[in-house]
Amino acid sequence: MRFSLFVHMERWDEEVSHRQLFENLSELALMAEAGGFSTVWIGEHHAMEYTISPSPMPLLAHLAAKTSTIRLGAGTVIAPFWHPLRAAGECALLDVISNGRMEVGLARGAYQFEFDRLAGGLPAADGGKHLRELVPAVRALWQGDYAHDGEIWQFPTSTSVPKPVQQPTPPMWIAARDPASHDFAVAQGCNVMVTPLMKGDEEVADLKRKFDTAVANHPEVPRPDLMVLRHTHAHAPDEPDGWRPAAEAINRFYRTFDAWFGNKTVPRNGFLPPSPESKFEDRPEFRPESLRRTAMIGTPAELIERLRSYEELGVDEYSFWIDNSMPHEEKRKSLELFIKEVIPAFQ
Repeated sequence: MRFSLFVHMERWDEEVSHRQLFENLSELALMAEAGGFSTVWIGEHHAMEYTISPSPMPLLAHLAAKTSTIRLGAGTVIAPFWHPLRAAGECALLDVISNGRMEVGLARGAYQFEFDRLAGGLPAADGGKHLRELVPAVRALWQGDYAHDGEIWQFPTSTSVPKPVQQPTPPMWIAARDPASHDFAVAQGCNVMVTPLMKGDEEVADLKRKFDTAVANHPEVPRPDLMVLRHTHAHAPDEPDGWRPAAEAINRFYRTFDAWFGNKTVPRNGFLPPSPESKFEDRPEFRPESLRRTAMIGTPAELIERLRSYEELGVDEYSFWIDNSMPHEEKRKSLELFIKEVIPAFQ
């Protein structure tokens, strides 16, 4: 099982500049490369300070110049916000810049807040139609001349310029949860990325079953890879309460996610306060004690034990999701410990 880093700039107040956040992200990515991580992933989000990434492409192009071995994942491109020609061309250009290290994840999108601003109020739940049309169109454009006459996009004969270095295509990933999205991904020959969020390892097993079912339904397709993305924090064994700051920070992260996802409050200058803790009094999964068990929080030995079970389950890539509302210094310390004591157990 290989390891990757999923990272964004995240800003919780105006005390830290965007330039400093950029430097922090670069530092974590360089640490990941030096520590043996296979890929660094950066997603796409708009107008929200707590997840800053209006496009993963410039950040990944910067990292391409600073690194030599780590792969560079756009994870995920939000399908309804991209024209197929733009998606194909920008991804291919990143592949050229990085000399064949680009990977692209695609998703239907989640925040109605973003759809109200970038997609004319299209219901976020309808983003799947864009995803299903975008994936084969991008792949065709990478291969050569292609005209498209779809439900959403129509364009005359065109091609991706430039073409990607990796042939026949760079690795493509689909963010999947329900059986239909797993089936679509596998049928298209795409790898699958899953996120159990605040659920326990039984959710990982359930997502793996959905993936296995899709693989079994498409014997004509070589088995793709499966990635699990999870909030991760390593703390020293001599800190018995070291889990608590991380669990409380992840609680804050998810309450902020809830506020943005609810789309009921107008943000101020890109900030939106977390939903109040009182809202989740009957939601035990939000409690720090629960997040200690569900998020990948623990000492190196504890993390190794859980990650071994993921490896035995058949997970191909585990992505260390480092966004959690903690200060950069705490993230760096956690990543250093993970690299020093967890990664060697899987080499």
